[in-house]
Amino acid sequence: MNEAYDRAAELIVGADALLVCAGAGMGVDSGLPDFRGTEGFWRAYPPYERLGLKFEEIADPAHFADDPALAWGFYGHRLHLYRDTVPHEGFEVLRSWGARVFTSNVDGQFQKAGFTDVAEVHGSIHHVQCVEPCRDEIWECSFDVEVDPVTMRAVGELPSCPNCGGLARPNILMFGDWGWVPHRSQAQLDALNQWRRSHRNLVVLEIGAGTAVPTVRRQAELASAASGALVRINVREPEVRHGRGVSLPVGALEALTTLARRTA
Repeated sequence: MNEAYDRAAELIVGADALLVCAGAGMGVDSGLPDFRGTEGFWRAYPPYERLGLKFEEIADPAHFADDPALAWGFYGHRLHLYRDTVPHEGFEVLRSWGARVFTSNVDGQFQKAGFTDVAEVHGSIHHVQCVEPCRDEIWECSFDVEVDPVTMRAVGELPSCPNCGGLARPNILMFGDWGWVPHRSQAQLDALNQWRRSHRNLVVLEIGAGTAVPTVRRQAELASAASGALVRINVREPEVRHGRGVSLPVGALEALTTLARRTA
């Protein structure tokens, strides 16, 4: 593995720009669940095992119409979790390298760590929209949602749309989601693509992005296609195709702190 670390450090030092493509594995060292597989999801949220609900079933916008307390129970709990979580030291390593970020994570951990240019391809739990939606508007989530930890259902008044008074929902792209308002995320992606076009000697650092939802992997492979300058950090699925990149089969914090020492 020393050879892989040496090659990764060489790429980072020689790069004109660094793009981080981060999946759920980025937050594991901060204590966040990665929802890997049904068993992993149920370990993080035992009440849903009793209900027989998988992640892709609870993360369905239909629940906001059919059972809003159930829907906001899940997202309200995650909102509290992400607000209370402190980003691990690896985030600061990336920030010290001046990295730009593309992520499928909706937790806002990169912004919490001080990043300003983050492309959140699936939206953010810290922003909300109308369920309908009545208007193409997105606003910051400034409220709290009380959640019963036993039933995982929201208790009390639920967030509402300031325009029509109907139910509000997180501005997150869910499974089978035709009501998501995408313009906030699209503006971020447009800015990232413009930045990418101005940096030819680009190194891509892919962190904690699996193949189950391959959005981040595809972005990382696309961005590094011309050069093969890809560093894939992944405990379970570290392989790179056709040798086009460097594979580090470790967690985010371990990889980043080791690379920080080797690039100092």
